[in-house]
Amino acid sequence: MALFSTLIRPSRSLLFSLRCMSNVPENTVYGGPKPQNPDQRVTLTNLKQKHRKGEPITMVTAYDYPSAVHLDTAGIDVCLVGDSASMVVHGHDTTLPITLDEMLVHCRAVARGAKRPLLVGDLPFGTYESTTGQAVDTAVRVLKEGGMDAIKLEGGSPSRITAAKAIVEAGIAVMGHVGLTPQAISVLGGFRPQGKNVAGAVKVVETAVALQEAGCFSVVLECVPAPVAAAVTSALRIPTIGIGAGPFCSGQVTPKFCKQYARVGDSINKALSEYKEEVTNGLFPGPVHTPYKINATDVNAFLNELQKLGLRKAASAAATAAEKIEMDELSGGGSLSIAAI
Repeated sequence: MALFSTLIRPSRSLLFSLRCMSNVPENTVYGGPKPQNPDQRVTLTNLKQKHRKGEPITMVTAYDYPSAVHLDTAGIDVCLVGDSASMVVHGHDTTLPITLDEMLVHCRAVARGAKRPLLVGDLPFGTYESTTGQAVDTAVRVLKEGGMDAIKLEGGSPSRITAAKAIVEAGIAVMGHVGLTPQAISVLGGFRPQGKNVAGAVKVVETAVALQEAGCFSVVLECVPAPVAAAVTSALRIPTIGIGAGPFCSGQVTPKFCKQYARVGDSINKALSEYKEEVTNGLFPGPVHTPYKINATDVNAFLNELQKLGLRKAASAAATAAEKIEMDELSGGGSLSIAAI
């Protein structure tokens, strides 16, 4: 009996081999997680190095294991587990209903699939606004239970700045988020672009600077005019990640793919690789993907306000951005057309 048990008991090496057989490229998405290699994980140090060298940073949103594996394969720098899962996955009209427990499920699934990117988890609405203690406790759960490397929080009100500072002081990396902040649609009056007038543009800059001073390692700029994004990027020492904010940010983020009714793994990987290449080469976003405008009069007034704030470099960056956007629109250049692809 002992001999029979010995004969049928697989060795540890065989078990390891069998476990890894499910990770061949064709079946990676559906075959289970791969062993994590800490040496391959993107860290804040890596992002700082890219930012210092002027190399664009790529960030993509994911909510589940298959999407995370695709991002991993494509070599994306940052993977955001966004509270937009409330709308994209759960079918709500806004990001407000999703709970922390629901977000943690998404975080864990993504963490199992994405072994290379820096993982950032959104703090959902209602889980960090009350007190700094609540904010720190929520951030701790996102890292300990969700497997994230950092958290992202929205807005720049004094209470949000205080929360960001407290979370950083607790030893947790924080990404800020200004411009269109979906959790604040009750105040904003819907999903509206921000920074389209002088006061709004200055507020975006000042909020981003405040988040940097609170200790944030990066700031997302959502749905703001390109000159405003350029000013923020110039004014900050940390990278900016644009979403609908033009080509002058330190990096770009695009949401996850919609539902498909076919085997599209190769197509997704190809699309992500092309996206990464275009961001890296400065081809995306072009004028077509920079839709939010600020008129010339307000640009000049905005530049004057920046000068008054002592942000001369930021004013120069905004002026250069406005001029380039205008030239690109007149020439019809700056992005690849579908026909060209």
